[in-house]
Amino acid sequence: MGSSSSFSSSSSKLLFRQLFEKESSTFTYLLADVSHPDKPALLIDPVDKTVDRDLNLINELGLKLIYAMNTHVHADHVTGTGLLKTKLPGVKSVISKASGSKADMFLEPGDKVSIGDIYLEVRATPGHTAGCVTYVTGEEADQPQPRMAFTGDAVLIRGCGRTDFQGGSSDQLYESIFTLPEDTLIYPAHDYKGFEVSTVGEEMQHNPRLTKDKETFKTIMSNLNLSYPKMIDVAVPANMVCGLQDVPSQAN
Repeated sequence: MGSSSSFSSSSSKLLFRQLFEKESSTFTYLLADVSHPDKPALLIDPVDKTVDRDLNLINELGLKLIYAMNTHVHADHVTGTGLLKTKLPGVKSVISKASGSKADMFLEPGDKVSIGDIYLEVRATPGHTAGCVTYVTGEEADQPQPRMAFTGDAVLIRGCGRTDFQGGSSDQLYESIFTLPEDTLIYPAHDYKGFEVSTVGEEMQHNPRLTKDKETFKTIMSNLNLSYPKMIDVAVPANMVCGLQDVPSQAN
């Protein structure tokens, strides 16, 4: 699956692919600077079950994978970062410092992750979990335009992530969203209704949860009565150690 979004000519150096894992309805995002001789690339929110697919695509496109990044510690699937590190030595796993997870690189708000001349800025968007971050492309004219925000589970298309486990907080989530320009493209970690992309402006106008005042939003979130995630007891312990217990240390 590829994104249907269009970018300005200044973004011609960006190669972008939106990939989907159907069992957990997870989006994985591939970004690369194809104007750079090495064609450096990164993956956002890879899934263990689709690592071979992702690596095959990276190989076909002649890219060099540098980073495997997570927006947060996922509860509905096992991250592919550990497997990627074993299959492609030199790849660095990346997650927020606030997540408490293991990784090669720990990010804090304001940090930048670069591939060639393209970079992602780290923004704290806690609420779904205490360690959630959103990765946002730069605002300069030589960066992809319109800007792109990889929101994880914080903001979904016409929804948002649940806040009832993993240090979640509906109060924090409400305060951490919609701080970007309205034309910023939103690429979430999941979708269950067939959507691929939205914008900050669309969600500000049409999101049935996030358009409410804070107290109404908190009431909605506390009354979702969602079932216990079926993968949480497997996924969270694995994802706290890069997706594979002990294996990443053997790959270094």
